[in-house]
Amino acid sequence: MSISIGLVGARGYVGTELIRLLDAHPRFELAFVSSREREGQRVADHEPAYRGDLSYVAYGPEQAAGQGVDALVLALPNGKAAPFVAAIDAAAPRTLLLDLSADYRFDDGWYYGLPELSRARYDGQRRISNPGCYATAMQLAIAPMCDALDGPVQCFGVSGYSGAGTTPSDKNDLAKLRDNLMPYALTGHVHEREVTRQLDHPVEFMPHVAPHFRGLTITANLHLTRAFERAEAVARYRSIYAGEPLVRVGDEAPWVSAIAGAHHVDLGGFAVADDGRRLVVVATEDNLLKGAATQALQNLNLAFGFDEMTGIPR
Repeated sequence: MSISIGLVGARGYVGTELIRLLDAHPRFELAFVSSREREGQRVADHEPAYRGDLSYVAYGPEQAAGQGVDALVLALPNGKAAPFVAAIDAAAPRTLLLDLSADYRFDDGWYYGLPELSRARYDGQRRISNPGCYATAMQLAIAPMCDALDGPVQCFGVSGYSGAGTTPSDKNDLAKLRDNLMPYALTGHVHEREVTRQLDHPVEFMPHVAPHFRGLTITANLHLTRAFERAEAVARYRSIYAGEPLVRVGDEAPWVSAIAGAHHVDLGGFAVADDGRRLVVVATEDNLLKGAATQALQNLNLAFGFDEMTGIPR
């Protein structure tokens, strides 16, 4: 029996990836795909990988809540989820809600779904908040050393312009990005607050946008309470992520050019200062996949009792 999924906010880059992944999943079935801008147009005309015959609809909160789907995925900009959540709470509270925005990542009533670090805390919750793209890479890069951190962790981040979404701005203006590296939100970024909250340790994050389309890199600078040998630090990462198919620990620092289209996070570099009390780790990730759509599919699989990797190419 198929599990019906509704998708709201389907026009963006993450929506495209979700349509492709959900359509290929052996047990999930797209019941509707909502986009005001594309209402009435065939989904297949915009998404070549889509094999169904749906057309885009323009459902508001009450319409979406009234469709009787098993799960509703919200791929909307920050600040837009609340009316849909309220409508589901009122009309269909047992519907699984998965939100990809930052709107509920700080809400203790929602399960925060970074499976590699939080799956043990999943206990049938019907409200799931998908982590941010940068926040995923940062947490996976820092978590194995959390018990040995001394002071804030500094994270220098660079993302492709797809991370800025489709609404025109300086951060996705190709003319302004050409031959450029654009810093923004250098203190107080939502992902800085998100990672600090989830790891219960202060993180200082400095994001930048580069001219490439997809993929992000994080260089994390960790000060340590004691001296570590490089081999000891690397062994921690390999041990903790040994059973995780979507986290790969390498020796060399990964390049963002190699991660586009991949569903996993690469960790590497592992440079240790001469005194052993500073470790630098590099993480790369496709911001649209493991940073958003792939992680959403992991969370849906977990919620409906499937193997977490179902429908995720290896």
